[in-house]
Amino acid sequence: MTRERVNKATRLVDKGTRLQTTRLAYLLTRHLVNSLTCQLVNLLYINMMKKILLLWLMVCTAWAGYAQDGERNRAERIYEHLMAGRGDSIYAVLNDEGRRQLSPALFNDTWKQLEAQFGKLKSAGAWGEDEAQGVKLWHRDLMFERYTLRLLLSFDADGRMNTIRVVPAPVPVGTPAVAFDQTVMEERDIVVETDGYRLPGTLTLPRVEAGRKVPCVVLVHGSGPNDRDETIGPNKPFRDLAWLLARRGIGVIRYDKRTKVYGADVVPKGKKLDMDVETCDDAVAAVKLAAALPEVAADSIFVLGHSQGGMMAPRIARRAEPVAGIIIVAGLARRFEDALLEQSEYIATLSGTVNEATRAQLDELKRQVENVKRLGTDAFSDSIPLPLGLPKEYWEFLRTYDAVKEVSALTCPVLVLQGERDYQVTMQDYGLWLMGLISNRQAQLKSYPELNHVLQEGKGKSTPFEYNEARPVPAYVADDIAGFIRGKDVR
Repeated sequence: MTRERVNKATRLVDKGTRLQTTRLAYLLTRHLVNSLTCQLVNLLYINMMKKILLLWLMVCTAWAGYAQDGERNRAERIYEHLMAGRGDSIYAVLNDEGRRQLSPALFNDTWKQLEAQFGKLKSAGAWGEDEAQGVKLWHRDLMFERYTLRLLLSFDADGRMNTIRVVPAPVPVGTPAVAFDQTVMEERDIVVETDGYRLPGTLTLPRVEAGRKVPCVVLVHGSGPNDRDETIGPNKPFRDLAWLLARRGIGVIRYDKRTKVYGADVVPKGKKLDMDVETCDDAVAAVKLAAALPEVAADSIFVLGHSQGGMMAPRIARRAEPVAGIIIVAGLARRFEDALLEQSEYIATLSGTVNEATRAQLDELKRQVENVKRLGTDAFSDSIPLPLGLPKEYWEFLRTYDAVKEVSALTCPVLVLQGERDYQVTMQDYGLWLMGLISNRQAQLKSYPELNHVLQEGKGKSTPFEYNEARPVPAYVADDIAGFIRGKDVR
C-alpha cells in the first residue's frame, strides 16, 4: 500500500512539474497590505480593464442621430462598429461629455485588444435589458476563447450613448447561496487575544440540546489582511464554511486577521515579522479560546487552514497541542518564492503575449527571487530589494520552514483538500502533501475537479476574474470536512 501511495504521489508531482501548471496566490504587493486574493483580483481587474478600454461614462446631453431607431438596434450597430474598429462611428454616437473625454482613435483597436487578452470570439449572446439604479442597461455576453465578457451600453432619453462598458460576464451558479438559519445555528461575537492584540471574531454554533458539547473548527486565513469571512469580491468562503458546518453540528471560530485590524503595526516589541507573528500566534490563541468554551468539546478541536493558513496548519497543530486534527485547504507545499514567481508569470501570460514592460517586471522579480535563495550565504546582496517589500526576517523564516517536513512529523488526523482548477496552489502541491503523509495512516487527501483556489465551482481554465463572481462554497466540501471530523473516510 505504501509503495502504491509513493508512486501516486510521484506521478502527481511529476505531472505538475511537467505541465508547469503550479501557481500560488501569495501575491502581497507591499508589506502586509494586500490580501492574497482580493487585492490580486482588484489590481488585475484594473490593469486588464484599462488595456481593453474599460469605459464608464454616465453623462447627460442631447443628440438627434440614432434617435429614430430602437435602442436594441442602436446597441447592435455600436457592437458592429466595435468589432470592425470603426472608432469614428462610435464617437459620433457619444453625447457631448463623452466626446470631450474620448477620441475616435480610442475605439479603433478596442476589439483587437480584447482578442489579444482573451482570444478570438466564439459566440455572442442575445441582447438583454437590465435596470441599475434607475438606469436602463443593454447587455450582451461575448464568449471569447479564454473568457466571457459582458458588453454594457446605455443611452440618454434623446438617443445618445452615455455608457459603454466591458466587464466580466456573470456565470450562472449551480451551487445555491449559503444562508444563515437561526433555527439551526446561532452566532455571537468573540475576541481572540495575543500579545496585547485583540482580534474581533465570530463564534458559530449549531443549536443542540442543553449541555451537549460539539466539535469546533478554527479557520486560519490566507496571506494578506483578510477579514473573518476571508472576503474576496462578493464571496465569503469562511462565512460559507461556518454556516455549512454549523448545519452539520460543528462549531466554528473565525476572526479578523491581525494585519486587517492593525495594519502594519502588527509586530510585538522584541519580535520580528514572520509567519508566526502574521498567522500562527493568533491561530494558537484561537485554539486555546475554543478549548475554554463551555459549548465546545475540548478534545475535538480542529484547525482548518486555507492557502497560507494551510501551509502553516502543521506548525499551528504542533504549537497548539493537543488538537484533534488539521484540514489543509489549498495549502502551499512548495517554496514560497518559487510559487510567487510562477504565479506572476502565469498572470502575465493570460493574454497570450507579454509586453516589454511586463517582461521587465518579471525579470526584476526573478532577480529578487534568486537573491532570496542566497540568504545565509556570502552571495546574498543587501542591495537587491526583497520580493514584495517584505523584510529579510520574513524571508529567512520562509527559507527555513518546510511544510511537508512539518506535516510528516504529525501523528494526528490530517485532511488535505485541493481544487483541481486552482492555478495558485495546484496538484503539484497536493502530490507533495501526499508524499509527506505516506506514513500517517490517519491522513486523507481529496481533490475536486471543478473547484478553484477559493472553492468556487467552474469549468475550464481558472482566472482571477472568477473571484469577482458570486460563487459560494459547495455543500459537498462541508460534507467531507464534517465526515472527516467524525472519523469517516471521505476519499
